[in-house]
Amino acid sequence: METIGKTTLWSFVDGKAKAQQLTNTEIRTDRGHRVTSFFDLATKVAELQFRNRDVVLLYRGQRGDHHNRYGGTSLKPSLFRPGANPKQNPPVALLEERFVQLQQAEKLLANRYKDEKLLGVERLNRHQILRWSILQHYEVCPTPLLDVTHSLRIAASFASLDAGREAFLFVLGVPNLSGAITASAEAGLQIVRLSSVCPPAAVRPHIQEGYLVGEYPELSGIDRKQHYQHFEIDLGRRLVAKFRLSPKRFWRGRTFPQVGRDALYPAASQDRLFRLALEVKKRLKV
Repeated sequence: METIGKTTLWSFVDGKAKAQQLTNTEIRTDRGHRVTSFFDLATKVAELQFRNRDVVLLYRGQRGDHHNRYGGTSLKPSLFRPGANPKQNPPVALLEERFVQLQQAEKLLANRYKDEKLLGVERLNRHQILRWSILQHYEVCPTPLLDVTHSLRIAASFASLDAGREAFLFVLGVPNLSGAITASAEAGLQIVRLSSVCPPAAVRPHIQEGYLVGEYPELSGIDRKQHYQHFEIDLGRRLVAKFRLSPKRFWRGRTFPQVGRDALYPAASQDRLFRLALEVKKRLKV
């Protein structure tokens, strides 16, 4: 994965009211720019998109800002996140175990998908990244993909769920999107638009306006992973901005209400693909 803005990006940092030109490293190591309301956030993101016009902005909300050993924001896919020691990269043995589990989950998903006669079974069987997308989005097991969204309000709502006094919203810059799957050899990225690859029976991806981002070419196994350093598969390298918010103050007023948990996570009775994913997770050997 290539680092965005090897020269400079337009962004906001802590303590500065106006956008300025910064490097990706400066943005990652900054504390994060404080926003006081959704409207404040939206207007600043609008400026980011105008000034950084060569990229498309996607968003991710989190309760915390996880750092690498150099103090920069780290946004790794779940499969490559640290194990017991948060300050170290996962050992090879753990990565091998996770890849084996992922392969098992793929087979179970494909079989159940076929049994349920859901739309798109042929595409699911042909494209590994589609299987990964469903497994990641429904939290069946760790995958080489990272969940993001095209909706600023959805990302801010995710950041606020179960958060304490502070939460974070990350703005990522990706190449122009085209179709259900965008692959960029230049950026070293693949971006999957979930609403185009999940069947209509899947409710959650449509409500969340979900996308998945990962390496291109995809890291299909531990042998392929050996050709990459851990820092290379960190989506922090695509960070355009980092915002801090106080959930209790951020959502004051009725103009832009927070999206609630029940809306973000429709029940299994409302989402057929969620029920299927729960069955796969139950049968998965862990």
